[in-house]
Amino acid sequence: MKALLMLGLILLSVTVQGKVFERCEFARALKRLGMDGYRGISLANWVCLAKWESDFNTRATNYNPGSKSTDYGIFQINSRYWCEDGRTPRSVNACHISCNALLQDDITEAVTCAKRVVRDPQGIRAWVAWRNRCQNKDVTQYIQGCGV
Repeated sequence: MKALLMLGLILLSVTVQGKVFERCEFARALKRLGMDGYRGISLANWVCLAKWESDFNTRATNYNPGSKSTDYGIFQINSRYWCEDGRTPRSVNACHISCNALLQDDITEAVTCAKRVVRDPQGIRAWVAWRNRCQNKDVTQYIQGCGV
């Protein structure tokens, strides 16, 4: 009985964690989904952004008390502007999706929304982690050895 309980707890923690991509696995997925060069943004910049926003975790969430909004998923897309979570006041939902869609192991919808974000005038600068960790830096290391 004790072993069964432990197994259940282990499975629950895996379920809550979601998929955590390996760096090269993520780079290949982004390339397959058309992110390499999208709006002039290199694949290495996208990988760098996701590394510092979520550490490649599809289920990452971060609450922002000031705006009463939450950042969701591998790209940490914000509920104030881009998705609907039913809790954020005056949500714009510019991606026209539920924020839960950004937490899926299949990152297709997260990529589609990220593409929408960079079509705005701010572009990739909308992400603070990209500005602080990737902008004006040599980001080639993020795809090195990935064969992409």
